[in-house]
Amino acid sequence: MFHLLLAIIYLAFISLGLPDALLGSAWPSIYPELGVPVSWAGAISMIIAGGTVVSSLQSDRLTRLLGTGKVMVISVAMTAAALFGFSVSHSFWSLCLWAVPYGLGAGSVDAALNNYVALHYASRHMSWLHCMWGIGASAGPFIMSVVLTGGQAWNMGYRAIALLQVGLTAVLFFSLPLWRGQEPGSRGETEQTLEAQTVCPAKEQEGGGPMTLPQILRIPGAIPVMISFFCYCAVEQTAGLWAGSYLVLRWGVDPEAAAGYSALFYAGIMAGRAVSGFLTLRFSDEAMIRLGLGLIGAGLLALLLPFGETGALGGLILIGLGCAPVYPSMLHATPAYFGRERSQAIIGVQMASAYVGTCLMPPLFGILAAHISIGLFPVYLLAGVLVLAWMRGRLNSKRDQRNPVWKFRTQ
Repeated sequence: MFHLLLAIIYLAFISLGLPDALLGSAWPSIYPELGVPVSWAGAISMIIAGGTVVSSLQSDRLTRLLGTGKVMVISVAMTAAALFGFSVSHSFWSLCLWAVPYGLGAGSVDAALNNYVALHYASRHMSWLHCMWGIGASAGPFIMSVVLTGGQAWNMGYRAIALLQVGLTAVLFFSLPLWRGQEPGSRGETEQTLEAQTVCPAKEQEGGGPMTLPQILRIPGAIPVMISFFCYCAVEQTAGLWAGSYLVLRWGVDPEAAAGYSALFYAGIMAGRAVSGFLTLRFSDEAMIRLGLGLIGAGLLALLLPFGETGALGGLILIGLGCAPVYPSMLHATPAYFGRERSQAIIGVQMASAYVGTCLMPPLFGILAAHISIGLFPVYLLAGVLVLAWMRGRLNSKRDQRNPVWKFRTQ
């Protein structure tokens, strides 16, 4: 039963990825029909991101109230409804309205499932589950492309994904009995004992009510870990959004070829997460994070050195491979750093910080590129990586090295 539940979680991660890249793939067809500027896609994206931040911050409360399984079903159902709403929309403001449940449906389930996997499964599953997210994120634009090349409107692409989400909602609903006895607060079976069980104060272990944001911020290490997630998503999303433009404007690559080349970054992430699952059998989460940051640094060096187009392409692949283990490993390490009872609250603010980085930092680079130079691309990414590495160092400095468990010193 426990492995059947894992299969359900894998399916849920594919579901999480399906809607994520739809707007970008459909927008070239949407904005001429609606008669709005191409830049207005940013407004819809920010509404979605804002809803995700709000629901991520509420994940601890919702998971304690409803349980991981019910949060998962409700969230996927909300996303399905929002996608259907997109499919029947014919105005920009209607899309903005449906973007609200679109975002709200993503954050809490993402945080809840990541916390459940961090508590109950070995690190390799976190890497492979995020690889499943990548499969969903790749399948969404592919389905939209098939619909558009078949001569149908973009609305039908959203409707096709909405129907898939409805089917997934039904599967997840009928899987709810599998969650009995498996919630984080229960003593259900687990695949592993945490590699490093944090010793928390007694009042934390007793499992009181959901933690407020001020309470979370007072936990030693909470702010560095939040900044870490902010920086990681700033790096990943900026690289994904601007890689094609960098190749065209910096190295003179044809736009058509650059569109394909920029996919190498995502291919690196997908392949890297598949391989990372096996590497975690030998290396700790923190070692995987350091490995990833080293590869990102090597990729940025390839972009900075005068190796031309070939160096830029190799650099993008290395950056993608480096990004692969960082995010899953940071998530999986959360219970070991902060304790089982606090992990859901911490993962909620981590996810919120990640989405804020996604929302703010890629547009900021766009402003810098427009007013200064697109050549700042590797420098901008390097700044994010250096701050991330600094924050991880601060987080690790708060561990009590004299104790075999990872225990924060009290302040």
